[in-house]
Amino acid sequence: MLAYRACGCRGKPEGDSRHQKQRRDCMETERSMNADPETVNPAPGFARPLMDWYQAHHRDLPFRRDREPYHIWVSEIMAQQTRIEAMVQYYDRFMTLFPTVQDLAAADEDTLHRAWQGLGYYSRVRNLQKAAQIVARERMPRSKKELQTLPGIGPYTAGAIASISFGEKAAAVDGNVLRVFARLYDIREDVTKPAVKREIEARVLDAMIEPYGEFNQAIMELGALVCTPGTPDCAGCPVNQWCLAKDPASLPVLPEKKRKTEEEKTFLIYTDGYRMHLEKRPAKGLLAGLYGFPEGEVSKDTTGIHPLPRYDHVFTHKIWHIAGWLVPVEQGAMAQMYTPEEIEAGMAVPTAFQPLYKAACRLLAEGIIGRERVSENTQD
Repeated sequence: MLAYRACGCRGKPEGDSRHQKQRRDCMETERSMNADPETVNPAPGFARPLMDWYQAHHRDLPFRRDREPYHIWVSEIMAQQTRIEAMVQYYDRFMTLFPTVQDLAAADEDTLHRAWQGLGYYSRVRNLQKAAQIVARERMPRSKKELQTLPGIGPYTAGAIASISFGEKAAAVDGNVLRVFARLYDIREDVTKPAVKREIEARVLDAMIEPYGEFNQAIMELGALVCTPGTPDCAGCPVNQWCLAKDPASLPVLPEKKRKTEEEKTFLIYTDGYRMHLEKRPAKGLLAGLYGFPEGEVSKDTTGIHPLPRYDHVFTHKIWHIAGWLVPVEQGAMAQMYTPEEIEAGMAVPTAFQPLYKAACRLLAEGIIGRERVSENTQD
């Protein structure tokens, strides 16, 4: 207990943030002094057991089969808001369409959005293309610092590319890494705070061993498969003997989630019986540049219109409560009318509109247009 007592940490209040980092450092020293020296590695400690575990248990993913920076880059951008298991099919499709940076740089907007359909957060792919155009004209940056000059590449993505593709000793700190290190070092402070993030990044760098990219992937894989949110598999964790957290499930500390704003939305699907009207949304704002249905209001008493099932769509900061109406129009009465085949072939209809689109397609296939006036009930 000498190291822990000598610094004066004993007796300090648990919540006193001025002493928390010092306390963690002392606890690590104390554990090393009291443990069997044959079971505790010297610095970087848990790194080698972690790497051995990764070699034995990592998932076979297409973007891990080489160190091509373009592959790593695209996969990391896709994975930011999407589970890896769900993302793989989108990655394969994207790489078939855009096998090189030059192909991505030259893609037209509709093809680009269509390739990203289902992943959401379309600003990611627009920034990805902007960055690809810079790389195609110039060169691929090789360092974490340089990579962050490209649109859409932040510290995490830059660290992943720099370490995996170019062997730089660079930390790639995402949500998985924050969670793993908050538990390893019993960090009971909000991990979204810049100072806490910097502390965790410093600890990652201190623990890293070569190959650095593999170390980053191992930490992320540990967070995804073992040190998961809520119910971590501590018994199956390769680094549990170094973990200082007494209650891992309570970590990491995160800020209270802000309440999402809620909006009522009514969209009109104009149809001439076999085509439907789609319009491109404004270049800025939510779902910018994508195809969607116009907003509007109708009276339930209007003859010939048909209600579509209501549903909610959840964005990062808001919720849309969506209602839709199928509205018949005469052939030739409206521009921008498309068949389902044309839409499926090359138009990006975002997830928010997909239930409306699919319901409209079903009704058109059933020949519903032209039937008697609709029921007052607007829900299935």
